[in-house]
Amino acid sequence: PVAVSPRVRAAFDAVDALPEGSVVLLSMDYEPDTMAELMPMSVAVLRHCFRKHLRVAAMTLYPAGVGLGEQALNAASRAEGAVLNQDYVWLGYKSGFQVVILGIGENLRAVFPLDGYGTPLDSIPMLRGVNSYRQIGLVVNLTASSAADYWIQFAQGRHHAPLILGSTAVMATDYYPYLSSKQLLGLVGGMKGAAEYECLIDVFGNGRRGMDAQSLVH
Repeated sequence: PVAVSPRVRAAFDAVDALPEGSVVLLSMDYEPDTMAELMPMSVAVLRHCFRKHLRVAAMTLYPAGVGLGEQALNAASRAEGAVLNQDYVWLGYKSGFQVVILGIGENLRAVFPLDGYGTPLDSIPMLRGVNSYRQIGLVVNLTASSAADYWIQFAQGRHHAPLILGSTAVMATDYYPYLSSKQLLGLVGGMKGAAEYECLIDVFGNGRRGMDAQSLVH
């Protein structure tokens, strides 16, 4: 059985507490070498958001993360019946970790004038009135790198955006202090964390399937 940790439950509760129609900024900052841990996490969080009728603006800071982000969005939207540009937007890839994260705090459209498919943001009804972190209910960063540090320092530290983090298992303990300081509202660590999140939304996805294999081998 997969026991749900307080860290993952806190992340789930942060999403679950958002009022219907709130905007969630989801940055999927990982590449194929870590997708076994972070892809199930992405799909689980997206499915939870779509069930709660939250509006998701998804993006990536990694060039090789574009296909993975689209794959996660396609899987979650098919499962929950979400519609592109109505329930979610794919902003695509933008380079420059600090510049992008700080830029969103000033003017989202200056950083992403177009979405990942070339559509001007001003022509997407879902993003009408969404200009910065002030109009974003929650930021979710799923990453296998130091991108997490920049989201904590700039999105949360400077602009006070509510933030939850999903990371690989080997990174997770490094971010426990940010839970204690309340800079992170929740933390989903590795495939185990993804499996826990799937339990909370009552889905048997690749996180829980992967934990069967891990448990047997361990």
